[in-house]
Amino acid sequence: MADQARVVVIGSINMDVVVTVPRLPLPGETLAGTSVHHVPGGKGANQAVAARRLGAPTALVGAVGDDAFGRQLAGFLAAEGIDTSGVRTVAGASGTALITVAADGENTVVVAAGANAEVGQQRVADARLRAGDVVLLQGEIPAETNEAAARAARAAGARTVLNLAPLRPPGAALLATVDLLVVNETEFAQLTGRTADELALARPGELTSADGAPLGDLVVTRGARGVVARIGGEPVAVPGRRVRVVDTTGAGDCFCGALAAALVAGAAPAAALERANAAAALSVGRLGAGPSMPTVAELADALAPG
Repeated sequence: MADQARVVVIGSINMDVVVTVPRLPLPGETLAGTSVHHVPGGKGANQAVAARRLGAPTALVGAVGDDAFGRQLAGFLAAEGIDTSGVRTVAGASGTALITVAADGENTVVVAAGANAEVGQQRVADARLRAGDVVLLQGEIPAETNEAAARAARAAGARTVLNLAPLRPPGAALLATVDLLVVNETEFAQLTGRTADELALARPGELTSADGAPLGDLVVTRGARGVVARIGGEPVAVPGRRVRVVDTTGAGDCFCGALAAALVAGAAPAAALERANAAAALSVGRLGAGPSMPTVAELADALAPG
C-alpha cells in the first residue's frame, strides 16, 4: 500500500443501532419494532469499507470512543483490510446513529457525534497525503477539518471528493479547493436553489451555491433514477438500476467509496460514475450500512452484459 495511490477517507465512524419497523412512525407515535441490530457505520467508515472491498488501497483517519462500541468498530475496520493507523481511541462515547428502517427500505437517522467531534484539523497530518491519492470527505466531522484536508490534498497533488452530507453551508474557500462535490438531489436543491433536472441545462460557470460561490465539478445522486453530473463543464447522466430495496442506509456512502475507488484506479469520470451507481444499487439489497458494501466480484457480475 505504501507505493500505491490510495483512497484516503477522513471522516466519521459510528455504531448504527438499527430498528426495523413495518413503517416509519408518525410524530409522537410509539411503534413496535420487529428487530434490532448493531451495525458498524458512519459516513467515513462506510465509504472506506466500500472503497476497500472494491479493491482500492484504503486508509481511514477518524476516532472511536473508549467504549464497547469503539472496540467493536476498530475490530470491524481492521478486519476489512483498511489502514486504521489513523483511527485514534479517545475518551468518551463512540459516534452513534439511531436508525429506523421501514419495510419499504426507507429510513430515518439521528446521529450523535461522540468521538467524531474530536477529529480536529490537526488530525489531517495523520493521513500522510501524497500525489495520486483520492481524499474523501463528508459532513460528520468538524467543518474546519474538511477545509484543512482539502488544502493539504491540493498541496500534496491529491484529488478531493467532498460528499456534502449531512448538508451544512460550505464556505467559498472549501468549494474552490475541492475537486469534486457529491450531493443528493435534495442537497443540490438546498445548495443551489435549482432542481437536479436543471443541472444538465446549466452553462459552464453558471452554477453557484445559494450565496453565490461558484461550483466546479458536481455529481447529483438520485436514488432509483440514477445520477446526473457536470464534469469538466460537460453533462453526464447514468440511468438508475432496478433492484429490490431492503435498506437504503449507506447507499450514498457506497456510491462515494466506489467512485473514489474507480478514480484512484484511473477510470474516466463517466465510467467511474457508472461503477459507483451500480455499487450503490447493490448495497440497498442488504440490511445495514458498512457490512452491506459490495465486493469486486459482485460489482463485476452487476456490470456484466446481459
